[in-house]
Amino acid sequence: MEFAKVTTLMRTTAKVTTLVKATALEFAILTGHLVLYPTGIAAERPSLGVPAPSLVPGRRPVILLHGFVDNRSVFVLLRRSLTRHGRDHVESLNYSPLTCDLRAAAVLLSRRVEAIRSRTGQSEVDIVGHSLGGLIARYYVQCLGGDTRVRTLVTLGTPHSGTVAVPLADAHPLVRQMRPGSEVLRELARPAPGCRTRFVSFWSDLDRMMTPVETARLDHPDLLAHNVRVSGIGHLALPVHPTVAAGILAALDADEPEAPVADSHGRDGPEAGASGSSGPGASSAA
Repeated sequence: MEFAKVTTLMRTTAKVTTLVKATALEFAILTGHLVLYPTGIAAERPSLGVPAPSLVPGRRPVILLHGFVDNRSVFVLLRRSLTRHGRDHVESLNYSPLTCDLRAAAVLLSRRVEAIRSRTGQSEVDIVGHSLGGLIARYYVQCLGGDTRVRTLVTLGTPHSGTVAVPLADAHPLVRQMRPGSEVLRELARPAPGCRTRFVSFWSDLDRMMTPVETARLDHPDLLAHNVRVSGIGHLALPVHPTVAAGILAALDADEPEAPVADSHGRDGPEAGASGSSGPGASSAA
């Protein structure tokens, strides 16, 4: 009995320690992002691109889409990592803070995708969406024909099944659309036969913006979806943590559905441990 009590106490202590560390990291990232936030308010100038023949084969343009009440500054570190590893065309998109309908943001995304395809000469793009940004991109892929344009969609802490966190925020239409059972989520739950896009969903066991945390898993019978459980970090750390960045790079480089990073329909792959420190640049909301 004493051994069992000691074991239970040790496990509880370890959980509390992990939670304290994750909370401290979230606070540090939020502080850093508040400094960076003004730099991302203005829309990014579209790059001129490079002639199609000089593009590295398979190096599709990467579009980064932020979460609710955030902007492109959340992706400062991730963008740096992507370009350092050979992604020479990365664009961070802003959607208006006045947007009141996820579907309208998805239409805007579709226009931006077409513009990027035209500039680069590439037929497909990859998208990384944090939180609400992942849901906007998923709507574009599933409901607006984006699966013919998007090869891989990576979502970070996205409420695929709806989140009940921050109930006081329900006054905003976008928050209501992220609630379980919303009209938008019912649309996304409908059959999606023949969807060509590969989905990789990163979800964290300490994500306090996702309630329950499993809502950030993508489980849909018609979608080629791979769920990656991240341990030890919160919602704000997902776009900036180096372990997650490495996982995103692996997902984008896996060109075939049979590749290890996207070989299942909604099942979890190996857990991605993400303990450690990180710099500023994360989202301040879902």
